[in-house]
Amino acid sequence: MTLSFFDQFMSPVLFGIPLIALALTLPWLFFPMPSARWLHNRLLTVQDWLIRLFTRELFMPVNTPGHKWALMLTSLMLFLISLNMLGLLPYTFTPTTQLSLNFGLAFPLWLATVIIGMRNQPTEALGHLLPEGTPTLLIPILIVIETISLFIRPLALGVRLTANLTAGHLLIQLIATATMVLLPLMPTVAILTAVLLFLLTLLEVAVAMIQAYVFVLLLSLYLQENV
Repeated sequence: MTLSFFDQFMSPVLFGIPLIALALTLPWLFFPMPSARWLHNRLLTVQDWLIRLFTRELFMPVNTPGHKWALMLTSLMLFLISLNMLGLLPYTFTPTTQLSLNFGLAFPLWLATVIIGMRNQPTEALGHLLPEGTPTLLIPILIVIETISLFIRPLALGVRLTANLTAGHLLIQLIATATMVLLPLMPTVAILTAVLLFLLTLLEVAVAMIQAYVFVLLLSLYLQENV
């Protein structure tokens, strides 16, 4: 029973071939493609409005040179939201519960922001490692602490996304298992547990969207520091 709870986080394999690449590719098929017509349908109109709203809110505090990242970060957020939402469906696999995938997304983007800062404004980029007005005795300690905090950023990005999604999936499976076990024994308690499961599912839908937004928001903040 304990092992079966974690089987949902194993990468699916068919004939010895990992299907994680298929799981990463399929979400793009669910997005409606814009057409050459002057007037779009309601779904495309709502999608365009949401994308414009998100891009405006995300890049409002970012300097103009950082606006080159708008397309990539917006696409990344839509990609993460689609993966997280599809992972809530029964008998599906959530690639974003894999720490290796989240690190693969977080580390290169974080490293790109650091390289941009070192190339464009090396003095200010290195100045973040030492706050102004620091006492002389604390300078070596603070430099070490700030350096560690800088390198922990991609680790925190990956672990945050993985931990939140993994915890939510485990809670849903635990409560669903309890509901099925209690149904023939205590129907009233099983109904209450089913209501709790429904509310938790709604919460996980919100978490799936919020975590994708937080992931991209933190990347934009790192970009803002280095642009």
